[in-house]
Formats: sequence, structure tokens, C-alpha cells
Amino acid sequence: MLRTGRRLAVDVGKARIGLAITDIHAILASPLATVSRSAETQVSIDEVLAHAAEQGELLEIYVGVPVNLQGLVTESTKDAVEFAEQLGASTAIEVLLVDERMTTSIANSQLLEIGKSQKSARSTIDQMAAVAILEYALTIERNGSQRPGLPVSQWREKYE
Repeated sequence: MLRTGRRLAVDVGKARIGLAITDIHAILASPLATVSRSAETQVSIDEVLAHAAEQGELLEIYVGVPVNLQGLVTESTKDAVEFAEQLGASTAIEVLLVDERMTTSIANSQLLEIGKSQKSARSTIDQMAAVAILEYALTIERNGSQRPGLPVSQWREKYE
């Protein structure tokens, strides 16, 4: 059974950060916004948290962790984990890391299905990847008694 409360998903990219949000009952995951990635990480975090604050109280924030298909850590993985760690230090809301191996591919496929090219929908693709992260996390919670994702400290213990 799903816990009541809104959840935010964050898809961290080099140029953009996609955001998605659930309704309070965690039935629907919807695109929220795309934030330009600033060289100053705190600027991006402040913008993410500003969008989150507009949504009201959040239960959790899920940050997608892009491990490769073999489950190995990449530079993008390290970037996402560092972003999540700094995000967690900037808010009282629990930040959890969720495997996002296939989310960008899923988002690209969905765009093609509705007739949009990846180039024409750059900001949309980041939001759709965040929706895929959120839907994956909700599926984990629906299918078991465990919460989706791991806190950064536990993730580091397991993968580093």
C-alpha cells in the first residue's frame, strides 16, 4: 500500500535537470519543470527546491542515479550522487537515490510515439525522464513493503 504524500523526482543532467511530481495519493506522476544546470550547484539546488516548495509538503525526493547497464558507476553516476548529497543537505525532506538506467531511453521512446524528435523536445525529455524515475519508484513501493531508493550514505556504502 502506498503511503500518502507528494513525491518529487529529479533527473540530473549536465545541462538540464528534469523534475516530476506526484499527486498526494501517488497515483499520477506528472512532468513539473526543467531547470537549467548552473555551474554553481547551489543555484540549481535552490531552483529545484523553489519548484518543490510550490507543490506543498513533500514526502520524499527521488534523484535518479544513472549506473550503466552492467550496474557500474560512471562519471554521470558520481555527479548525480553528489547533487543528491548537496540537495539533501539543503532540505529537511529525505532524498533517496533510485536506479534510472533506462529512464532516458523510455522518455525518448515516448516522445517518438507522440511524434516529437529528441531535438525539438529537449526540456520535455528531462521532465519525462523524471516521470519515469517517479513511476519506477512508485512501482517498487506498490509491489513490496520496501520504500524505493537508498539514502546517499547507504548508496555509498553499497556501491563505492
